[in-house]
Amino acid sequence: MSTILVLTSSALGDASTSGLLIDEAVAKLQAQQPGATIIRRDVGGSPLPHLNENTVGVIRGAEATNDEQVVAKKLAAELVGELIAADTVLIGAPMYNFGITSTLKTWFDHVLQAGVTFSYTENGPQGLLSGKRAIVVETRGGLYSEGPAQVMDAQEPHLRGMLGFIGVSDVTFVRAEKLALGDEARKESLTGARKALDDAFAVAA
Repeated sequence: MSTILVLTSSALGDASTSGLLIDEAVAKLQAQQPGATIIRRDVGGSPLPHLNENTVGVIRGAEATNDEQVVAKKLAAELVGELIAADTVLIGAPMYNFGITSTLKTWFDHVLQAGVTFSYTENGPQGLLSGKRAIVVETRGGLYSEGPAQVMDAQEPHLRGMLGFIGVSDVTFVRAEKLALGDEARKESLTGARKALDDAFAVAA
């Protein structure tokens, strides 16, 4: 039976377009894979604590010596456990100021752990989580996949790089763009994103 990790990161709650598309995607996956285990982690609605001077060491493998470090180490282990258990990772990633949300970045800060999700070798870093698939739903107010604003896209390259760093190379990006450019542009973009999700699930079936 498959396990799907659903990771959402919008600060807009029920008004989130990425959240709406992710919910629709989860419903389609459940119809396609009855009995699949769904693990939900909403880092937008329930942000993870940023790493700080007291906690960054335990993320890197040091032993916990105080209460805050014990909590941080336990949380990081829980997040990594969810990721390792998943066959498919479904990520809702709205663009904030040309990049990913700080809450999603913090999730990556917790799960990118040397010796756990990647390792250092003589030939450089090597991801340890190969064999997983990621489907990333990106929402954007403007058009960044092509045209003059493409150089401003610090969202998709960052996500592709971090997922690849831990060995997740099978990544499908579904983009809902031009969401702030009027009702027609928004409607057309959402229709395209939904079709792209259908196509992605057809490949996964």
